[in-house]
Amino acid sequence: MNDNEITAPTNFIRQIIDRDQASGKHGGRVHTRFPPEPNGFLHIGHAKSICLNFGIARDYPGGMCNLRFDDTNPHKENQEYVDAIKADVRWLGFDWEQRLFYASDYFEQLHGFAVELIEKGLAYVCDLSAEETRRYRGTLTEPGMPSPYRERSPAENLDLFARMKAGEFEDGARVLRARIDMAAPNINLRDPTLYRIRHGVIHHQTGEQWCIYPMYDFTHPISDALEGITHSLCTLEFEDHRPLYDWVLDNISIDCHPQQIEFSRLNLQYTVVSKRKLTQLVSEGHVDGWDDPRMPTIAGLRRRGYTPAAIRTFCERIGVTKADNSVEMGILEACIREDLDAHAPRAMAVLDPLKVILVNYPEGVVEELQAPCHPKDEGMGSRTLKLTREIYIDRADFREEANKKYKRLVSGGEVRLRNAYVIRADQVIRDAGGEIVELRCSYDPATLGANPEGRKVRGVIHWVSASEGLPAEVRLYDRLFNNPTPDGDRTVASFLAHINPDSLRVVRTAVVEPSLAGATPGEHYQFEREGYFTPDGRSDDGRLVFNRTVTLRDSWARIEQTV
Repeated sequence: MNDNEITAPTNFIRQIIDRDQASGKHGGRVHTRFPPEPNGFLHIGHAKSICLNFGIARDYPGGMCNLRFDDTNPHKENQEYVDAIKADVRWLGFDWEQRLFYASDYFEQLHGFAVELIEKGLAYVCDLSAEETRRYRGTLTEPGMPSPYRERSPAENLDLFARMKAGEFEDGARVLRARIDMAAPNINLRDPTLYRIRHGVIHHQTGEQWCIYPMYDFTHPISDALEGITHSLCTLEFEDHRPLYDWVLDNISIDCHPQQIEFSRLNLQYTVVSKRKLTQLVSEGHVDGWDDPRMPTIAGLRRRGYTPAAIRTFCERIGVTKADNSVEMGILEACIREDLDAHAPRAMAVLDPLKVILVNYPEGVVEELQAPCHPKDEGMGSRTLKLTREIYIDRADFREEANKKYKRLVSGGEVRLRNAYVIRADQVIRDAGGEIVELRCSYDPATLGANPEGRKVRGVIHWVSASEGLPAEVRLYDRLFNNPTPDGDRTVASFLAHINPDSLRVVRTAVVEPSLAGATPGEHYQFEREGYFTPDGRSDDGRLVFNRTVTLRDSWARIEQTV
């Protein structure tokens, strides 16, 4: 197999490109683009588009992919979003090289093409209000009515458009519309707006240079053509806009005519991927910003501990189709489990500490024990555990009485401390309220790396030294919504009704093993028997903070089966 042979799984888009290459269309070129609007952070649906566009460019000889910001709506856009989008694309593992563009780069050319349409009698300045325009447009079953300003002469339209550009008219007073067909079955062809007036905004690229801004349906095809894009890949909601995409390019003086191809958007269960609704979650304080680890944004997934490889695997696994579908959250979670199971070093953390005193262990001794960083990868090396007379175990790992199925510590029973000795629970200490506050245990010094003779040990539990362990804050993140389709439920007033009240539980009593002292954001660990975690930084009091990326097993699968 040579280096240029495509090995990625095929889909209908790649089949179209293969046919184009075979026929010599576009001179054999493959040039895609990823065109986000900088009015918010990117989400998992954008990740699918990024992987598709940049992946196709990567897999075809000489293929290229541009990053282009659709920055034609300055009221909602800013530089923060531009920077975040660039960071997300790079983090996912893709590089636009020198091909970074903005739709605003083409404002002069877009204006020139608008003038050309006016001169050809294919565009006119309309004075209808927004409400009147909607009424004149008609419905899906009734044709629209021509605007009373539709028959203005090219000369009058050129004068009015120039005065719009000069700032003579207020916002909403006039727009420039294409002159197509008010009776077209496709409402997008009923004289769509091409330009509108926007005063009092400072564009993050052009400042106050412009007070008229082109609409997306006019800007997008022209930007594609100016950049030499061959295959313009969009989600299915733009399928009805394709005739307008083609009309614009067919009626201006431009050589390149890209092909728009639509694919299904990503609908991920237990979340929302509408940017308007994500903005609402942020602006109303339901989450802690765009990078809240419960958000389906790329920044949120990164902070939660998802890896670029896991997201790329997910996008490949769900495929590219024309049919709308709903993707199970469990597929995304399985991808990160698979990645972290292979690559995350192990560590021990006790989230709900119960003190254990090893009564026959010497006081003041700190014993160093070696443990593998990964049970299946010797190349990761080992880490040092520190055993002392007083340790912590998880409160859930002890019961005074239990049946034989319980494989942890019970009164009078024995378990092995992970990578250490076998201990026996001899005495339970309670406080005045009857709560268990301490266990008195004995350890068997002959059981380091060896099983006790003639005695059956129930199981293995994790532990941390009481004196050598590090205090930590652990944030147990779960799915943000408790309904698989929160924005599809018409029985509630808002998707917000389905916010999961248990989507975040903060544990401030955790203790972690000392090898995690230098843990930094971007690293990943499996806390044995707890799940996969990533450092978020340090709390105000200096404690380490860890975010749970995902549990060890899909705890929602059983719940979903009973619904």
